[in-house]
Amino acid sequence: MSKSSLQLLVDAGQSPWLDNIDRRQLKNGGLARQIADGDVTGVTSNPTIFNNAIGGSRIYDETIQPMALAGCDPETIFYQLAIEDIRAAADLFRPVYDQTNGADGYVSLEVSPRLARSTKKTVEEAKRLWKLLDRPNVMIKIPATKQGLPAVTSVIAEGINVNVTLIFSLERYQAVIDAYMKGLEKRVKVRKPIDHIASVASFFVSRIDTKVDGRLKTIVDSGDARVKIASSLMGKAAVSTCKSVFEVFENAFAADRFKKLAVKGGRVQRALWASTSMKNPTYRDVLYVEELIGANTVNTMPPATVTAFKDHGKVENTAGKELSDAHKVLEDLVRVGIDLAEVSAQLEDEGVKSFINSYKELLKTIDKRSKEFRKSMGTLAVPVESAIQMLKEKDFIQRMSDKDATLWTDDAEGQAIIKSRLGWLDAPEKGSAIVEEAQPLLAECLAEGMNRILLLGMGGSSLGVETMALVLGTQPDGMELRILDMTNPDQVLSAAHWAAMKKTLFIVSSKSGTTSEVNAFMDFFWEKAQKTLGKKAGRHFVAITDPNTSLEKAAEERGFRRVFTGDPEIGGRFSALSVFGLVPATLMGQNVTGLLDSARAMNFLCSTKTPIERNPGIMLAAFMGAGNLKGKDKITLLADPELAAVGAWVEQLIAESSGKKGKGIIPVDLESKLDFYSTDRIFVYLRLNGKMDKRAAKVRRAGHPLLVLPWDSLSDLGGAFVQWEVAAVAACALLGVNAFDQPDVQESKMRTKQLTDAYIKEGKLKTPKPVWENNLAAVYCDGLDNVDPDDSLGSVINKFLKKTQIGDYVGINAYVPRNNQTLNELTRFRSEITGKTVTATTLGYGPRFQHSTGQLHKGGANNGVFIEITAEPAADTEIPGWKMPFSILEAAQALGDFETLQSRKRRVIRVHFKKPFGRGSLPALK
Repeated sequence: MSKSSLQLLVDAGQSPWLDNIDRRQLKNGGLARQIADGDVTGVTSNPTIFNNAIGGSRIYDETIQPMALAGCDPETIFYQLAIEDIRAAADLFRPVYDQTNGADGYVSLEVSPRLARSTKKTVEEAKRLWKLLDRPNVMIKIPATKQGLPAVTSVIAEGINVNVTLIFSLERYQAVIDAYMKGLEKRVKVRKPIDHIASVASFFVSRIDTKVDGRLKTIVDSGDARVKIASSLMGKAAVSTCKSVFEVFENAFAADRFKKLAVKGGRVQRALWASTSMKNPTYRDVLYVEELIGANTVNTMPPATVTAFKDHGKVENTAGKELSDAHKVLEDLVRVGIDLAEVSAQLEDEGVKSFINSYKELLKTIDKRSKEFRKSMGTLAVPVESAIQMLKEKDFIQRMSDKDATLWTDDAEGQAIIKSRLGWLDAPEKGSAIVEEAQPLLAECLAEGMNRILLLGMGGSSLGVETMALVLGTQPDGMELRILDMTNPDQVLSAAHWAAMKKTLFIVSSKSGTTSEVNAFMDFFWEKAQKTLGKKAGRHFVAITDPNTSLEKAAEERGFRRVFTGDPEIGGRFSALSVFGLVPATLMGQNVTGLLDSARAMNFLCSTKTPIERNPGIMLAAFMGAGNLKGKDKITLLADPELAAVGAWVEQLIAESSGKKGKGIIPVDLESKLDFYSTDRIFVYLRLNGKMDKRAAKVRRAGHPLLVLPWDSLSDLGGAFVQWEVAAVAACALLGVNAFDQPDVQESKMRTKQLTDAYIKEGKLKTPKPVWENNLAAVYCDGLDNVDPDDSLGSVINKFLKKTQIGDYVGINAYVPRNNQTLNELTRFRSEITGKTVTATTLGYGPRFQHSTGQLHKGGANNGVFIEITAEPAADTEIPGWKMPFSILEAAQALGDFETLQSRKRRVIRVHFKKPFGRGSLPALK
């Protein structure tokens, strides 16, 4: 395959750099492809480029939003987003830098153009940016003004790579070379190394022709004796000047002065041709590339010029040729009255002013967007900023990294638990090893004809996987996955019908290894597998659990195919990026690499390496925490349809982490569109493609605090896991609760066990007397004394709902099959409740919600009004070895939770349907 013109350019000794940077190209792989194709070997940026990028896209909102909410000024925000882009580009070019031993692969960032006339401030800014960028293959751009030249010397002497910019004259270029060598000489004098220092001198090309051609045209239009020679000089000033520059370049770096530096490892300061796009359409579009090709040079081209040169550019070493002609052009320009010194001075002044204007414009754009984001906070703008400042003063991120448990509790026992629950902070960095361990299992299963997975798990062991399955989907080379996390017998039998034994791999997932529901599922499917597969049953089972659990022991005894052990320092609701999430994701054939890349990127943004004002997790934490402390304790999730499944995972994380000590953040997920919302809410919009923009705009117009979390692709799920985890624990620190325990869930489990033990002993389940009953349903409730036997079920429910007050929420806990039919029925009922009570509503299927929002229901504030729904199943099946069917286990769980809510003085009603639940079961609430 023949080389492209750009690749031939490299062979000729000239580096093609891209004079453009845009986060869209960094994120969509556009720049990476150009690097891989050999089209570009470096990047330059300037205020105008950034102004165009920021003004032409909302992609920078991801940086602007958190910093705006933290109260940062536009300039601080700009340099943060610029540093992020420059770092990202530098990382893409790092292989080029390494392969060329530091000769190429550089990315440039300019000091503020406002400092162009101040030597001291330019030096200080260059040192600051160099430290922040923290990459060997970046250059700090310093303008070649008279004040900039001594700054170049000082910065080079500091060992910093420099791109000297805005050079317009031969004389100024010579001064730039001198400034560079002085800097190297200063380092040599104090015996510091110089072999790592790289520099380029950026000579601006097209602007010379634009300025000179304008003056030549005036001469031509005048009709005097200079017309002929002036006409012949059109379009030649820039190239001729650059050829003379190249001549000076070659002589300077072949002279004795530089030879002494070269012995010490000094590098040639390459001549860089900048502003090489063609402004005059009558000239050849790649003229400023083709005419200036030479060894040890760089040509930084805008995207259109890169494309054009790759398409039809011709490569020949031209920079050092026809020098006499170039000299004559410069002489003739003087003869016709063109003062090149005056032209260059004017161009320098205009260049500085142009960059200052672009800089002002981009700051204005950032300021405008900052105000938009603060306005979207409604009444929470100041509280959110204060919350971020509070977390900064606490040194929250550093202390969390140091496992400082005092962030959440003063209790010694609680602190000990916390210190052993922070393993999730490192999960993104360890994920690749888990994927490598799981990949052979996928190949083995597919080879043996298994193409389905039934995951048996509850809470943290299943919700992260469910989110991955629904958001990322099963890939063509992966296995289809479904989850069983409900003890409803109809649900169990439906899963059994789908899970054809010979085609299914069963993943038994439980951190503790003692989760009762999971053990019941395992025993049920193990018996079925033994009957169908005999001795091969174990080949169809995999366990995921912590080390040394009873599940690990059972798996070994039964001959399970594999046991994957998790990190015991990662709690269940924080385990999505651990073995509990990544093994199933790998088996589904998902792009786990992209998922982990996203997670690692977010982990960096949420670490001590990023200013806390930029931290997306802290931003979200401050929003939730400030809202809660101001009486807005309900966080309503809006999501584009592709991201709707994320809410269930968020719901568990936030509710179980925060809902204790009479406090809590109440997640409201999958709520139908409403015309009116109470003032006790905040809103978070998970935005992928803007399908919910209109609804979000309506919320914003109504004055409700709204935070938009942008996604670029579905792989951003990995980053979302990290962001929400950091946000959850930081918000809990603001609320003063321990994010890592769940002290109020044990009572329900204990009551359930008492009920099942009694059933095994007596053969029946003890149930209380209903307060109302007919042939279709029975109602159980304490404190509902005004019920009449002739009331309809709807009337009874309406009387109960009168218990709701301002600031309450209604939680629907449904122990019925989870399918589209029941979801539609419950969603209708949910909307009617909101219409009657103007309260937020939540919906959970039992018993899965007990592992999600159950802690909040019992340990959070007493502002929950609960409706428990149970129903007779359509069918039933025994749990092998348990002496009870699934219907009894489910009923005991429902009754145990009901009794626990009553014991906590919660307002709760239980509606039991005597037939299977479905469409039309619930009455219309009038």
